[in-house]
Amino acid sequence: MKIQRLLEGQIHSLIQPGKVLVLYGPRRVGKTTLINDFLKTYEGLYRFMNGEELGNQELLSQQNSAQLGQLITGTSLLVIDEAQRVPNIGLNLKIIIDSFPHISIIATGSASFDLAAQIGEPLTGRKKTVLLYPVSFNELIQTYGAVDAKQQLERWLIWGGYPETILLEAEHERSRYLDELAGSYLYKDILELDSIRHAKKIVDLLRLIAFQIGNEVSLTELASKLALNRKTVERYLDLLEKSFVIFRVGGFSRNLRKEIIKNARYYFYDNGVRNSLIQNFNRLTLRNDIGQLWENYLMVERMKHLAYNGQRVNRYFWRTYDQKEIDLIEESGGALHGYEFKWQGEVKASTKKEFESVYNGRVRSINQANFESFLT
Repeated sequence: MKIQRLLEGQIHSLIQPGKVLVLYGPRRVGKTTLINDFLKTYEGLYRFMNGEELGNQELLSQQNSAQLGQLITGTSLLVIDEAQRVPNIGLNLKIIIDSFPHISIIATGSASFDLAAQIGEPLTGRKKTVLLYPVSFNELIQTYGAVDAKQQLERWLIWGGYPETILLEAEHERSRYLDELAGSYLYKDILELDSIRHAKKIVDLLRLIAFQIGNEVSLTELASKLALNRKTVERYLDLLEKSFVIFRVGGFSRNLRKEIIKNARYYFYDNGVRNSLIQNFNRLTLRNDIGQLWENYLMVERMKHLAYNGQRVNRYFWRTYDQKEIDLIEESGGALHGYEFKWQGEVKASTKKEFESVYNGRVRSINQANFESFLT
């Protein structure tokens, strides 16, 4: 079965001569498969190079236009997979583009802290950046059909959207795959940094985050539980965000005294990874964290939907000291929209009334009955 990816049809329009298309995404999210599927339909001549191969690293790190030019002789497209592995990749891509402006380049990377640091300044004004997420609900609809995709909602909540977990039918194979992914492979780029001295603490930190979905995370509390200083915890969280393992949502406030904005909330890019970290792949009827699964799923799926449709919004949560709470506030074009994620039930009337009266924004519940329109 071929999983339909929304970005596949967009790559043709995104590549341009004299420009670099940077494709980010978590490890094993399907970046290489996406590029290979695109290349099958590409009508020009291209060269594909794996940045993890030492020979390619040596070839691509030469700061010599004549030698770099030999790599692209007769081609119109250069593709570099895992480009962050290549020393001085940003400068060398600039040399290629400046010397051979007819060339289009695609560079993929699994850690934005690594690749972004190398290509940021050299390629200013010369690059476009897109992010490939784990398979979205919209892509599942295109793959399975709307009825089947919705009927399998429990599966997506438990096992997530990594392509391999979708293709694997046996649950024990899915759990083994996710355990390998969440055990270290997903954040391999972080563990290879010379400055990371507490590799086990990375997993411990993620496990603590996994139990706190939907709640504000205290960095001081995390530091205490991990026996690390606060700055180290902050750095680990930042690296995990830039490796596309977790993402941060801050609190919303217009300085009303009773609004809580001190701490952020963290969510996982994939429910299956989160469930692996807490070692719970049980069916929903046997779980007491359905609310957390639902909130994480809707939060990341909404992010995918907006990103793939080119819609930019600011994301927040809203909570007051008198226990009024809205899971997601989207701010766009000066307008505010609030969404409360409920597996069952509706947002409290008092919460809805207060937010709408203070901010003139609309609030609605997202539940099993209406989530499809929220994500497609």
